[in-house]
Amino acid sequence: MKALVIAQLTFREGLRKKLVLGVLLISVIFVVLYAWGFHLFVLDWQERVARRAARGMPTIGTYEIFASAMVLLGLWTVNFLSGVMTIFAAVGTVSSEIDAGTLQAIVPKPIRRWEIVFGKFLGFAGMLGVYIIAMVTAVILTARWIGHYTPPNVIQATLLILLVMVILLSLTLLGSTLLSTVTNGVVVFMLYGLAITGGLVEQIGTALDNDVLRRIGIISSLVIPSDSMWRLASYLVQPRIAVNFLGPNPFGTTTPPSALAVEYSVAYAVIMLLLGMLAFRYRDL
Repeated sequence: MKALVIAQLTFREGLRKKLVLGVLLISVIFVVLYAWGFHLFVLDWQERVARRAARGMPTIGTYEIFASAMVLLGLWTVNFLSGVMTIFAAVGTVSSEIDAGTLQAIVPKPIRRWEIVFGKFLGFAGMLGVYIIAMVTAVILTARWIGHYTPPNVIQATLLILLVMVILLSLTLLGSTLLSTVTNGVVVFMLYGLAITGGLVEQIGTALDNDVLRRIGIISSLVIPSDSMWRLASYLVQPRIAVNFLGPNPFGTTTPPSALAVEYSVAYAVIMLLLGMLAFRYRDL
């Protein structure tokens, strides 16, 4: 399949981008700081428990709750970094190559235009998928080795973070077939910010029992469902005792999206990708 050749070339090209190398460097720094922070958290928790035990006072909450919060913070950072990396790695994948004249040399060859877009999608999805799995593994191993804590439903949460990446990648590729590189980057990044803000507004609405704020969050999830999939991942990766103790917060939720929301997100990503293929088919080069 010719799309696989394009995917292979896109994968190699993506690894050579300075932006990707910069994000990888930041990610390594994050993993080191995260492991250090988790180590300090464990020491502080042990000292706190010893002090309260010496005074004959019970411990507030359990270790599981706070270790779960540390894991949640780490996975939220992974989700955010992968979202930024997805947008800016793929933002000019079609538009910049049209401006540079690269695609004019490829299109006359015996390869369909949809195969070019689909191949680029596979290449970026493969590269970003490897990145997400590596980062999630680093967070989970840190929690297990340093914190002696293993969160539940890690595989399901990882698949949902991968779905967030696929949603953003499909949307970015669609924008790249219709808009200039700069315009596409601004539009998709603002939509990504809208999704995060909408999720926060929904959590505030849940905490205040305000239907208007909750509906604003739901509408933003329909416009771009990336944050709702993160909320579901955050819910699954925490034990119930931690969800009930922490309540609605900027990183998680007490009311997870339904299975219908997952189906909508998958359909959203597929439709965005198909629209991107269709738009590139009729795009003047």
